[in-house]
Amino acid sequence: MYSFAFSFRSLPPSVRGRARGWLLVLALLAGFGHSALAQTPQLPARKSGLERAPLQTEQLAEVQPADTAKVFSLQDLADLVFANHPIVKQAALLSDEARSQVLQARGGFDPKLGSDFHRKQFGGTDYYNNWGNELKVPLWPGGIDLKASYDRAVGTYVNPESHTPSRGLAGVGLSIPIGQGLLIDARRSTLRQAQIMQAAAEADRVKQINEVWLQAAKDYWNWYYTFQQSQLIREGIALANRRFQATARRAQIGDQAPVDSVEAQITVQDRQVQAEQLQVDLQNARLVLSNHLWNKNNQPVELPTYAAPQLPVRDTVRRAELLRLTELAAASHPTLLKLGAKSRQLGVEERYRRELLKPKLNVSGTLISQGDFYRSEVPGYYDFGWNNHKVGVDFAFPLFLRAERGKLQYTRIQLKENALEQQQSQRTIVTQVNTVYNTLKAYERQLVLQAQTIANQRILLRSELQKFELGESTIFLINARETKLIDLRIKQESLRASYEKSRAELYYYAGSRSVGPPPTLP
Repeated sequence: MYSFAFSFRSLPPSVRGRARGWLLVLALLAGFGHSALAQTPQLPARKSGLERAPLQTEQLAEVQPADTAKVFSLQDLADLVFANHPIVKQAALLSDEARSQVLQARGGFDPKLGSDFHRKQFGGTDYYNNWGNELKVPLWPGGIDLKASYDRAVGTYVNPESHTPSRGLAGVGLSIPIGQGLLIDARRSTLRQAQIMQAAAEADRVKQINEVWLQAAKDYWNWYYTFQQSQLIREGIALANRRFQATARRAQIGDQAPVDSVEAQITVQDRQVQAEQLQVDLQNARLVLSNHLWNKNNQPVELPTYAAPQLPVRDTVRRAELLRLTELAAASHPTLLKLGAKSRQLGVEERYRRELLKPKLNVSGTLISQGDFYRSEVPGYYDFGWNNHKVGVDFAFPLFLRAERGKLQYTRIQLKENALEQQQSQRTIVTQVNTVYNTLKAYERQLVLQAQTIANQRILLRSELQKFELGESTIFLINARETKLIDLRIKQESLRASYEKSRAELYYYAGSRSVGPPPTLP
């Protein structure tokens, strides 16, 4: 046998470097070969009756409409809210309350009948026997009062000024304000303001109903979103469980590593945890929506557990609809109507306060006759005529008018404040309508992009499944692709719910309602 000693030091530097490189490569190849032989897995024995299961998955298709018998639609909610909701019924009382205020103001023009009787008799002497009666009928024009009276004052010690014949005196007369109160007085001012505030009460009623409906619509679409989340996660559980079963069967026949079945089972368990939380969220969303449900007997009712929401109506709010809503808001928005009514009310108040700056000058006149004037035997000079009359003049005037001028200034300040508030409110309403409309358009664009993203994600998931069948992918990647698809679908439902809530806000800010009967305004 031959032997020799070799030393790198004897080689030139350039050759010595290349020799070291080749030795290193040979050592690495030898090490990898030994390691591969040492770690070759032992495949389990094939069990009888087990076949290779396909790793199929559905592509999470679009949400299909639920059974129509179980669908609780938005219109069903509107019918119940507008018919039975306590706040809606309470809002209706505002109009009744305003009508009662008008009725109360009309009481200032009610005829008044008064009577008084006083008699004194002492020591056999009839001191006095006084009986007075008056019917007073206020008339609308000019603040005039029509009066009819019958007086009887007899006795030994009756004031000669008040003494009447034994049959009494009848009178018919008028009281006319020539100065203050001729154009408008307290009675007419109160009635006109009450009539104007009736329109303000109607606007308040519509506003309260619109607020109730906006909250109900938002709660409905929150319930829809939670419901769709729960459905998608349940579908994801079914898909993950099917994949877990297929992976386990493949591992049993030795066609797949057992750790892959563990990976598939973790996905099932993770989605089950999400499903449990979503079940609680769904119950809470159903309870919140049930707050708006009442029956005809004013008893609260709950939404059945089997009820399903309707699918969103896939239409868009066009520019023409925005213009119509903007015009509607400018013409009949409850806030603007209420401010307009308040402005008219303050206008009446200002007119009344200006009337109080005039002096009080009331002229009254009464034609009188003997109490039994209807008898033919009564002398003509006791009958009604210009010679038988009573007249009177009342005059009063505050010298400084400080109270009247102060109230007038305060009313004018209120008018200016209301006008400024009306201008700001009108601009705010138009801005809100346009802002929500821009949000709706943004949601529309996002929904289009989201649909394209979901379609692309389905392509990725399908390709990943095909690669797995060819042995070029893993369960982890399939689960990741599928989880991403579920997340994209949940985001799509979130965008749909947000779109519908924004649609309800658009009609609310315009002073209307997206569903249900249109507001009735004067």
